Amino acid sequence: MESYLAKAQEVDARVRREERLLAASCLVGGGDDAGKRIDEFVEGRGFVVTTGQQPGLFGGPLYGLYKGLTAAALARRLEGVLERPVIPVFWIASEDHDWDEARATHVIDVGNDLREVALPPGEPGVDRPLYQIPADEEIIGALELFCSFMPDTEFLPRWRTLLEESHRPDRTLAEAFQDVLEILLGPAGVFLVQAHHPDLKARALPILLRELRESEDREAALRRNAASIEEAGFELQVPLIAEATNVFIQGEARRERVFRDGAGFRLRGSDRRLSLAEVEALGTDDPSCLSPNVLLRPVVESFLLPTLSLVAGPGEMAYLPQTAPVFAGHGIEMPVVHPRVSLAVVERKVDKVLGKFHLDIDDMSEPHQELAGRLVRESLPSDVQSGLETLRRVVDENTDRLLDSVSRIDPTLSGPVQAFRIQSLGLLTEVERKVVQSLKRENSVALTQVAKAQLHLF
Repeated sequence: MESYLAKAQEVDARVRREERLLAASCLVGGGDDAGKRIDEFVEGRGFVVTTGQQPGLFGGPLYGLYKGLTAAALARRLEGVLERPVIPVFWIASEDHDWDEARATHVIDVGNDLREVALPPGEPGVDRPLYQIPADEEIIGALELFCSFMPDTEFLPRWRTLLEESHRPDRTLAEAFQDVLEILLGPAGVFLVQAHHPDLKARALPILLRELRESEDREAALRRNAASIEEAGFELQVPLIAEATNVFIQGEARRERVFRDGAGFRLRGSDRRLSLAEVEALGTDDPSCLSPNVLLRPVVESFLLPTLSLVAGPGEMAYLPQTAPVFAGHGIEMPVVHPRVSLAVVERKVDKVLGKFHLDIDDMSEPHQELAGRLVRESLPSDVQSGLETLRRVVDENTDRLLDSVSRIDPTLSGPVQAFRIQSLGLLTEVERKVVQSLKRENSVALTQVAKAQLHLF
């Protein structure tokens, strides 16, 4: 808790009421009492616990929800300790441009097969941020296919209505993603913000331009930090590319990384050359054309929001140590990094299988053939188990005695005795294998239940 108290002091020294007011004006969601909580946040010098994810089709992976719920729980805890308003904010990374990752999702159908539902691939050579790409008419067919895989339960009508209202041809995945999270995370009090919000972009412009002006020093600091991380035995999660800055410029067709080029810059891909003055003019004219890369984005978030803590998944936690020099370069202390909760959704039908076979989730992570074999061996009748164990013991004990006897007559006779032991134990193993196979056939229905439960869990 001392880390959070120290971070709160740093935020108080840096963030004014006007900046909280600007941040609050960009937030949506937050549940039924959102207006009251926003007022308390602004007037009570409130703080933020942030988390985030890029938009995903039909709500994206479940861990996005886990992030939001973790942020909400942590915010409540900190609010009680600090006796100041603390609100959870989900940062939608709408400027990301990984369309192939965002456009697809997976679901288990009623036949227990894993199905992919996806929108068409992007245009070749076009790499625009997600907030600029409408779903088009293909979203209608994708939604129909997605819902056709769902079992007919009491949950389906509400879920289908939510997806139909949010995912329409005239809307982007970023907009649809926001609508889904607003409904699902609203009861937990989670607010949402889009990374491309124009007011935030205008406010963040000085950070991006400073990053370009100081890019040579920043790269040197990042490389020193990277060396210390590697010396400590860890692998770098974000490659450091020579002459690369932590800034992107959005062109007509793609989002391009900015590289240093002598006294100016060039854009990777189009090879367009720009001076610092030209980049500043572009940003001043349209702040949305500049955006941070993965190492700069957490710094931008902490600059725009009075952030105490960042809730991160394991992949993010692995790369966040690389951002330390970027935070330091902009005079901002890193937020306290808090791991998102890790959950496994156990449906009622799966839970029944776990109980029936006295299994836990770790057991279910075994390969199915290994788990099935173990379950069947454990179900061997006691008289069969004792018979096999007795025979093995008899073979071992009597061949040991025979070896002692024959080796005194002729040491070369020990070979045939050892061969007898190996053959006898091998035959017993074969008998056991055939008994297990027979039990597997007899228990095929039960083992199919285990296989389906494994599929639904993993």
